[in-house]
Amino acid sequence: MTSNFLLTPFQTPYNTAPFSKIENAHFLPAFKQGIEETKAEIDVIVNNTEAPSFKNTIEALEFTGEQLGRVSSIFFNLNSAETNDTIQKIAQEVSPLLSDFSNDITLNEALFKRIKTVYDSKDSLDLTIEQQTLLDKKYKGFSRNGANLPEGKKEKLREIDKELSKLSLKFGENILAETNKFDMLITDESDLAGLPEGTIEAAKQLAESKEKEGWLFTLDYPSYIPFVTYADNRELRKKITLAAGSKGFNNDVLDNQDIVLKIAKLRLDRANLLGYKTHAHFVLEERMAKTPETVTRFSKELLTKAKPAAEKEFQNLQDFAKGLDGIDQLQKWDGSYYSEKLKQKLFNLDDELLKPYFKLENVIQGSFTVANKLFDLNFEEINNIDKYHEDVLTYKVTDTKGDLVSIFYADFFPRTGKRNGAWMTSFKSQSIKNGTNDRPHISIVCNFTKPTKSKPSLLTFNEVTTLFHEFGHALHGMLANTTYPSLSGTSVFWDFVELPSQVMENWCYEKEALSLFAKHYETGEVIPMDLVEKIKESATFHQGMQTLRQISFGLLDMSWHANESPETIESVKSHETEAFKNTTLYPEVAENCMSTSFSHIFQGGYSSGYYSYKWAEVLDADAFEYFKEAGIFNKDVADKFKNNVLSQGGTVDPMTLYKRFRGKEPQPEALLRRAGLI
Repeated sequence: MTSNFLLTPFQTPYNTAPFSKIENAHFLPAFKQGIEETKAEIDVIVNNTEAPSFKNTIEALEFTGEQLGRVSSIFFNLNSAETNDTIQKIAQEVSPLLSDFSNDITLNEALFKRIKTVYDSKDSLDLTIEQQTLLDKKYKGFSRNGANLPEGKKEKLREIDKELSKLSLKFGENILAETNKFDMLITDESDLAGLPEGTIEAAKQLAESKEKEGWLFTLDYPSYIPFVTYADNRELRKKITLAAGSKGFNNDVLDNQDIVLKIAKLRLDRANLLGYKTHAHFVLEERMAKTPETVTRFSKELLTKAKPAAEKEFQNLQDFAKGLDGIDQLQKWDGSYYSEKLKQKLFNLDDELLKPYFKLENVIQGSFTVANKLFDLNFEEINNIDKYHEDVLTYKVTDTKGDLVSIFYADFFPRTGKRNGAWMTSFKSQSIKNGTNDRPHISIVCNFTKPTKSKPSLLTFNEVTTLFHEFGHALHGMLANTTYPSLSGTSVFWDFVELPSQVMENWCYEKEALSLFAKHYETGEVIPMDLVEKIKESATFHQGMQTLRQISFGLLDMSWHANESPETIESVKSHETEAFKNTTLYPEVAENCMSTSFSHIFQGGYSSGYYSYKWAEVLDADAFEYFKEAGIFNKDVADKFKNNVLSQGGTVDPMTLYKRFRGKEPQPEALLRRAGLI
């Protein structure tokens, strides 16, 4: 093996990850050494003969494990964006090691004793707000993870955590394998009727790359979404929809039903062990919502407002489909298709009309221009740092003085080793140590339509808002300005984390912002204002159905995690059907199950937290009303948002931060107004 670059400080520009020098074989030794180094750092804290203080215990603990943290972020980011069989095998080996190590820390009695001593004397300490928050977080991090448990129960907790980490990894691997396994080869050109030219060309190119004759469609979003939206062939729409909806639900080696039941049961066991009624009670204690009852009440209030509108919209859509094609009963594989046709009829607007104005490079530049006008950030593409894949773009972000704010990675196209969807992540957190403000390395990962031989990457409007959404998360990470890494950037309550991302989507609907970047890729013509008006008009199209859909996902999440007896659930499908009963519009599809591929809650960090998308929408609608009142590029409002929300991370209670920015608590009516529901 060559020398292991993960075991030494990175001698790289801006201390960036040396991807080209890292081999898969380097990871396991680096994890093992990182764990040992961090244990040694913790031993120093525990064996300190001085009385426990904030500095020698809480702050010292905060800055342990720096090298291990970097190795972890590089490895798990690659496992999401550029994985392979070897990396997945290492993940299965490493996850229990990390789970054990995490428990070694939180169940370390001598360490907890020191933390508790500092915590119990906190009223007599002269701590800043950020220090108080860190102390509270460290104490709860231990108490909420078993530090107060007797020895036998601590051992039980270790077993549960190890098993959970393995199960969620396996869940994700199965979904990726299911996604990669399916492809639909079309050899009869007439079956392509209705599909946009760019989609057909991309499918042809994909088939050629696999040495096949015809047009190849997959479950990757840039292939799947256009197919179900535009393909006239109803049987083929059904085929690909059923494949997408049955991931992890085929009673084969990739089936996730048992995994879902085990995860739900183990999460309850874990919560009970720690003295909580359910997993949701445990999770929500550290959220703005605080309790499952609040989440349920919030969801039901929104449901009351949205359901009548959704049912009316659905009936209109059904009548439209019947009038157009004699469809008596709309099915799930008809929804996107007829919605698009109806939208075209009502607004004379479709994505194919808009796409020429949304060349990927222009949209990226547009997001940068918006960030510059609002937050004084400058983005410069650089090529002197390593990338983990040739598609990745790399940027240096600076402020008005030219000082480094962040390194920014952007990864936009689907490929075999990359999971579906879009997300923001980081390779290195921001913190201030020994007087040095160490700047973050932030990344966004998406799955957009690739360029073809004849066209650049042209985005649908939905992809434009996705890019701005993830870029909003990225700004939260980039503009972080806190002392402690665990309170930095997006390290905030989960139902607050979507505010910066969702608020950024609003600029995509504004003439003043669109005119900066929405330019025809061939002529350079700025998007015509009548199209901008149509985008705004159509923004509330099917908002009732969209809201109902999001609420249904949140209710499904709570049905698994606010459940006091998941062990009595015999059928994942039956349980899900019951959870969806008040939000269902389309006829039930026996072959489909959402839970078995609901990665947000069974693989990602959204268990008991899916409601937070809607919760944050209330915040973002209210926040953007403030921008609109003053002007969408008003510097005073932008500075308030930057200084009170984006830079503060998790240092202060989120409602306090929001009120400092807005001057008052958020009003739900702002969301209902924007959605056209009142």
